Amino acid sequence: MLKKIRSLPLIAYLGLVELARGVKEDERGLSGVVVAVLLILIAVLAIVLIWGFLSGWLSDLWAKIIGESAAIG
Repeated sequence: MLKKIRSLPLIAYLGLVELARGVKEDERGLSGVVVAVLLILIAVLAIVLIWGFLSGWLSDLWAKIIGESAAIG
């Protein structure tokens, strides 16, 4: 019984090593991950471009709002 208890950590370690080896060699899910990363990058790039185009317009609009509020108050 004690021998089995002592071998449990070794069995667990070897099982995890084999699982990691199987995940590294399995390339079926790789294309899905690559597509997801590329879509996230494209979305971030689109947001950055839109923000770059709109930031000047929003700054001018905000300056007009502040100027009008100063004239009112």
